[in-house]
Formats: sequence, C-alpha cells, structure tokens
Amino acid sequence: MKLKGRGLLGGFNRFRLMLTLGLAVVLPAAALIYVNFSQLRAFERDKVLVAAIHRDFQEMLALTEKKMNKKAISMTEDARNLFPSPGADDEEKEKKLDEILAKSPWLTHAFIYDDGVLVLRSQPGQMEDRYIRKEHEQMAEAYNGWFGIDGCTCLPFGNAYKTTALFVLPEYSKDEVALGGVTFDPCYLEHTFFPGVLNEQVTEKLSEQGGNQVAMMVYPAEMEMGPEAKPLATCAAGWDEGKPEVTRKLDDVFRGLSLGIKYQGTSVEALGQTWVHRSFLILGFLSLMIIGGLVLTRHIVNKELALARLKSDFVSNVSHELRTPLALIRLYAETLELGRITTGDKKQQYYRIIRKESERLTALINNILDFSRIEAGRKEYEFRNTDIAELVRNTLESYRYQIEQQGFAFEENIDPNLPAVPVDREAIARALVNLVNNALKYSRDEKFLGVKLYRDNGVVKLEVADHGIGITRRDQSKIFEKFYRAGDPLVHNTKGSGLGLSLVRHITQAHGGEIAVESTPGKGSRFILSLPLTSAAAQQPAV
Repeated sequence: MKLKGRGLLGGFNRFRLMLTLGLAVVLPAAALIYVNFSQLRAFERDKVLVAAIHRDFQEMLALTEKKMNKKAISMTEDARNLFPSPGADDEEKEKKLDEILAKSPWLTHAFIYDDGVLVLRSQPGQMEDRYIRKEHEQMAEAYNGWFGIDGCTCLPFGNAYKTTALFVLPEYSKDEVALGGVTFDPCYLEHTFFPGVLNEQVTEKLSEQGGNQVAMMVYPAEMEMGPEAKPLATCAAGWDEGKPEVTRKLDDVFRGLSLGIKYQGTSVEALGQTWVHRSFLILGFLSLMIIGGLVLTRHIVNKELALARLKSDFVSNVSHELRTPLALIRLYAETLELGRITTGDKKQQYYRIIRKESERLTALINNILDFSRIEAGRKEYEFRNTDIAELVRNTLESYRYQIEQQGFAFEENIDPNLPAVPVDREAIARALVNLVNNALKYSRDEKFLGVKLYRDNGVVKLEVADHGIGITRRDQSKIFEKFYRAGDPLVHNTKGSGLGLSLVRHITQAHGGEIAVESTPGKGSRFILSLPLTSAAAQQPAV
C-alpha cells in the first residue's frame, strides 16, 4: 500500500508538472504560431506587401518629378538672369542671346518678345542641321502669332520631346509687355538630364534600403507600353522588357511625359509571394524548433524526476542497509554483554557475525564515500604493481563464510602464473566485492557463484558469474548508471543503493580497462572486468 501511495503521488506530481509546462509554454507558443500564421495568410490574401511597395514606388516617383522640376526651373532661372536689360536694341539682344546659348549648351533656342518684336536665336553650331533650321523657322512663325501664355509650355516637334520655358524678364516694369524664353535641347534631355535625375534617385534608393535593383524610365504619356515600346530615357541599369509596376503622369514642367518604375528582372507580386513563402518556411522551422524544445524539455524533466525518485529510493535503501547490520551488531553485542552465551564456540560464532556485519557496514559506507568523491571529482587512485591473483584470493576468502552460509556453490578458478598488474588494491577489491554481492543478492533457487581470473590477449580478465535472475537486454546498457535498478520484482524487493555497478565501471575505467556483461534473463549473468597489464592510468592518479 505504501508503494502504491508513492506511485500515485509521483503520478500526480508528473501530471501537475506537465500541466504547468502546457499552460506556461505550450499554449503561449501555440498561440504565437497561430497568430503569425494568420497574419501571413492575411498578407498573402490582401497583398499587403505589394500595396506597401506600390506606395513606396509612388512616393519615389513624386520625389523624382519634384527633382526634375526643381532642376529644370533652376537652370531656367540661371539663363533668365543673363537676359538683356530694358532699352537694349535688337542687335544687343541678339548678341546677349548668343552669349546665353554659348554659356548654356543644353539650350537649343533663346528668344525675347519685346513690344511686339520677336528676337529668336539658336545654337550656331546646330543651324547647319536642316531639322534645327526648320525648327527655328517654325518657332519664329508660331511665336509671332501665339504669345499670351505664362509659365512652361511643352511642344513636341517630330519624334523628339522639346520643352520651352517662358518667363517675365527681370528689370522690366509691369507695364511693359516683354517675355523671354529658352528651349531645352532634346538630346540633352534624353541623354543627360533625365538619366541623371533617374540615376540619382535609384542610387539614393539603393543606399537607403538595398535589395533588388530598381529600374526607372521616362516615356511619352500617350505611348502604349508594349514589348517593342522604347522609353525616352532610362536609368543606368536600363529597362528590360515588361510594363512598369507604378506610373506617374507629369503635369507641371514636363507635360506629356510619364514616369515608370519597377524592379529589374522581377515583379512586385513575385517578390511578395517569395517573401510570404519564405516567411512560412521560417515560421515552420521555428515551430519545429519550439516543438523540439518542448519535447526535449519534457524528456529532461522526466529524466530529472526519475533521478529524483532514484535518489529518494537510494536514501531509503541505504538507510535500511545501514540499519540491518547495525541492528545485528547491537543484538549480538548485547547478548554477549549480558553473559547469556557460555560456550566458547558460540561466542566465537557471535564474534564472527559481529565482524562480518562490521565489514559489510564498512563496505557500504566506503561505497557511499567513493561515490561522493567521484561526484565531486576528488576521487584518487594509488597504483602499485600488485599480485592480482593474491588480491582476488584474499578478497574472496574474507567473503567465503557469507557465501557458504547462504548456501551457494562456490567455484574459484585463479591462474597462479599471472604477472604483477598496476592497480589500486583497495579499489579492485571493492569492485570485486560489489560484483560478488550482486550475485548473492539476485539469485533465486539455483545458487551458484563462480569467480575466474586469467590472462587473455595482453589483459587480465576477472569474471564473476552466477545462475541468478539475469538481466534483460534493455537493462544491460543502463545497469552501470548511478541509482539505476532493473525492473525485475526481485531487484525492487531487495534492498540496495544502486551504486555498486556504477562504482565498478568508474574503477575499471580509471585503470584503463573495460567492464562488460553477458546475461540471459532467468539463466544468470557474467560480468567480465578487463585490466591492462600496463596502462597510462598507472603512471598518475586518476580523478
């Protein structure tokens, strides 16, 4: 009933721990995963990323138009400040306009309309071109009958885009009718002005955000963006095939033109899908990491609970094992003290029992002390060349009475011609005693104990065999762990500390050797302790 109660308590503690783990970790993690998944689905459905990129593109196009206008107006103002003052005759006006054109090679024409008279000058080096000459004649004819509009006028001539700026001349009074104007060179606009502004904007965009290469272009507003459509100007990266993601019609200085923008080699929709898919993959990976962490945490918690339970059993078992020899020593000592034993043989028997129980108590305490030193990393061994056969024989002799009293058939087979082996005498004796004690404790009807010591392939092997309950294959890899006890009912009904085989393994490894077990459930076990004849462990203390 006691064991059942403890099992119920342990089950309740584990359930409470799992419930706490679930409420504190699993539910928040699951909620976080669900919320992120829902947001990603919403992003994918509503195309939030695509809309955000389009807004960014629209803002970029607006800034580009603003820079274009500001730069064009600044250049126009520079030319305007050079125009002739009031009162100049036509010859002076022509001379002044020629100077302006010489200082401003980006201009094709410059003109003054003053008191009904138009003075128009064009770049001298371009007048040899018949198209420029024809354009000069058309402008003279058009402006003579067309003045009366303030601001900027965009006039397309042929296939080239031309913009002309009209302005009131400086230093003229408000009552005087005098206007000036300049016409930008279409080649300068196409090859220098527009690409320069576009490149500046693209470079600024890359320095701010990085990522995919942005492509921008200027094109006629009425042009249909087909596969064969050619833009008027592009940024340095060029414009591959495809329509712009976002466009903006220019309504101020450069009427009749539009700006277009997109990513080079990809589309905003494709980028959005890639981002969503990548986010789903990252979320899935993080979810797997969280699940793996939870599984690992549960495993560690269960392991710690099991270790705590084993430690509790260890304290209980050690207390019982200490109580038993102490009770026997006290009982026999009190009997002798009261003088109830009169025969010499009986007294010798009682003395022998007291001594054996004292040795048993000492061995148990030494095991606990050794385990404590090993756990603290302070266990040291003193290696000396030792007659291993004599050591094993003496150790077994001190336990022969206990072996025979329990009705065991004892078989001893020790090779007398073994060389000296560098070992710690006390440690090897304790390892042998632990193996013998296990054989005595875990045997049922067929009580047999066999100890064999021999040399094999450069090592000395010490075997301890019994015909006891045996060990399952699953438990054979665990019996050398501290506090571990096999699942056989006889093991649990037999008191023990669970430290014996753990100490045997540590002692063997400290000597540079190995410990192995061969066992069949119900037919017994055989432990083989192998010690090298020469070992690095013999040259210095092992910790």
